[in-house]
Amino acid sequence: MIEIAGTQYALNDPVILIAGGVVTLILLLLFLSLRAANRSARMAEPLARQIAHLGQHVQALGQGQEQMRGGLQHVSDAQANAQVQVIQTVESRLSSVQQQMNDRLADNAMKSARALAEMQERMKESLHGSSKQTASSLTQLQERLAAIDKAQDNITKLSGDVLSLQDILSNKQTRGAFGEIQLNDIVSKALPSDSFKLQATLSNGRRADCLINLPNPPGPIVIDSKFPLEAYEALIGSTNDLELKAAAQMFRSTVRKHINDIAEKYILDGETADGALMFLPSEAVYAELHAKFPELVQESFSKRVWIVSPTTCMATLNTMRAILKDARMQEQAGAIRKELGMLHKDVERLGDRVLNLDRHFGQAAKDISEIKISAEKAGRRAQRLDNFDFEEIAPDDQSNVVPLGKTES
Repeated sequence: MIEIAGTQYALNDPVILIAGGVVTLILLLLFLSLRAANRSARMAEPLARQIAHLGQHVQALGQGQEQMRGGLQHVSDAQANAQVQVIQTVESRLSSVQQQMNDRLADNAMKSARALAEMQERMKESLHGSSKQTASSLTQLQERLAAIDKAQDNITKLSGDVLSLQDILSNKQTRGAFGEIQLNDIVSKALPSDSFKLQATLSNGRRADCLINLPNPPGPIVIDSKFPLEAYEALIGSTNDLELKAAAQMFRSTVRKHINDIAEKYILDGETADGALMFLPSEAVYAELHAKFPELVQESFSKRVWIVSPTTCMATLNTMRAILKDARMQEQAGAIRKELGMLHKDVERLGDRVLNLDRHFGQAAKDISEIKISAEKAGRRAQRLDNFDFEEIAPDDQSNVVPLGKTES
């Protein structure tokens, strides 16, 4: 039995048991609070030491600031002294430079006098050696006269070549060959070798100087070389109106005949294009034709015969080259479409593989997220275990333990 405030309670009474548990819990909480206070004191000691160390640094910083102020004052004084010394040094050097300039002026005057004397001496020597130089110049003149004689021989040879060219142009067959060679040179430079044929024979048995294989439309087109040199020479060599009129009529008839021949021989329905080119190997003849005979040009247009010179022929051939290039690109359009189809399939396969890879990356990201969650849970559990204190409680003395059994009344 236990007596409290005049009231007796049994040791196994629930009130006694609850009160004892509360007292025990209070004692345990007091004990844990004391231990936590000791731990906080131990953790605050390093912080106090750091604060003291920081105070020392602040004090040292103040001392350094004082030292810097003294150093700046010292630098300012030193700079003022240095400026004074620089001014004194500059004044000294200016006086020294002035003296040196005076000395150099005197020295230059002496050198000028000596140079003048030396120049007079060299002039005397030059006059003395002029006779030798004159003899040398005469020798060189003789050598140059010999070179002029050699050049005269070359001019004579060139004159012979010009006469040979005149002989070539005076003959119709050789003149035609000259125009064909010039046309061949222009065409071979402007077009690929497989796009034209020289001296091509048509179905009517006529042989064209050049046949360019253009795609339909317009189709293969003929270039024929014509050179009305005799009529042109008569035209430019006329000395009076009568000769001029006769030469103009001759030139007109000759060019008209060439236009008609080309229109009849080299424009074939279903075989060639609906036009042909007449090549004039002389820019002068071409210019004379367009300047004084525009009716011939209009007539050639009406018969679909296009007159070209070496310059305009090159421009026309460049246009034809662009047409040939476009035709070849169109021929390759089927292969390009096939390659594009294969490329589209490759892109589709690449998209499917990217989707598969994206799914793999998504699953991997999900697994990593779950691993992070598990790791965080394990970390929290370890932290709780680390903060919980397991203590061993000493066994109580059995002699002091009050049995909780029922008391006899």
